[in-house]
Amino acid sequence: MGRLRQKVNEGLRVAGIEEFGGAVRALEVPDPRTLREREVLIAVKAAGVGNWDDSVRAGDWDVGRTPPIALGVEAAGIVAAVGADVEEWSVGDEVLTHPVPLVDQGTWAPRLIAGAALLARKPANVSWERAGAFPVPALTAIQVLDEVLRLTPGEQLLVNGAGSVTGGLIVAFASLREIHVLATAGPASRERVIRAGAVTVVDHHDPDWAAQVLEATGGRGVDAAANAARGGAANALAAVRDGGRLATITSDPPDTERGVRIDTVYVRSDAAQLEIATQVLAAGRLGFELGASFPLMQADAALARAVAGLGGAVVLGAVSD
Repeated sequence: MGRLRQKVNEGLRVAGIEEFGGAVRALEVPDPRTLREREVLIAVKAAGVGNWDDSVRAGDWDVGRTPPIALGVEAAGIVAAVGADVEEWSVGDEVLTHPVPLVDQGTWAPRLIAGAALLARKPANVSWERAGAFPVPALTAIQVLDEVLRLTPGEQLLVNGAGSVTGGLIVAFASLREIHVLATAGPASRERVIRAGAVTVVDHHDPDWAAQVLEATGGRGVDAAANAARGGAANALAAVRDGGRLATITSDPPDTERGVRIDTVYVRSDAAQLEIATQVLAAGRLGFELGASFPLMQADAALARAVAGLGGAVVLGAVSD
């Protein structure tokens, strides 16, 4: 894909959609309006791209705004201005955010308005690109583990789709919590998943991989599973013990009569969780890897790469430069 075909009007050039289901293209939208109380203007330095953005594009995820709109639901940048009653942030602060519901435009734009309560501080040793692509997968991983599965040290967790960005972070955060992690991944991501903390890794291409997980647990099954693979929840369920737990982030919860609790997880903004996760990243305890960086006006190619799941986080870099 080449550079996006630009629709020329007056205003801010962003990457977004004119209607739900439409193609990603360059748009001219109004410059961010005057800040209201508890709002912050951010000069975006990098913005993450994930398969969740395709859900927004298709109209399957309501982020609080309707087209024409810039896409994007995560970013890192520099505070350029603050509204009334904002005391915790100052011009020049470096931040990252998952600013949903959106108060103005999405993050695939040079400037972004976000609620002051939705920002976390960017550590100096974390690059703009890593910070921009971190909020959604990090928050998803934490919410799966701490709010849904609620595992305790020593329990067994299966992460299905551990080679994905979010799946890899679920493995890493679970390992830091002393959870015994089993995972599915393809050959290309196997070593990365092991480095993240998985004790056992089975090839998800094998149609009998759930049986391998059962064998690894002595036939008992894992205490819980986190499904990060599209269409993979049913297979993940087969590896969970009776009375266990399953969290899926791909909106395909299966039926069960074995007493397994099943939850579909939809990520939400939480600045406190994001702050903690970012500090763990800054401390070098997470193997969060970038897969590709694109300029803003190649957002369509970036989204195609993210949806294809070719490995590593995808980011739009140097957005406001």
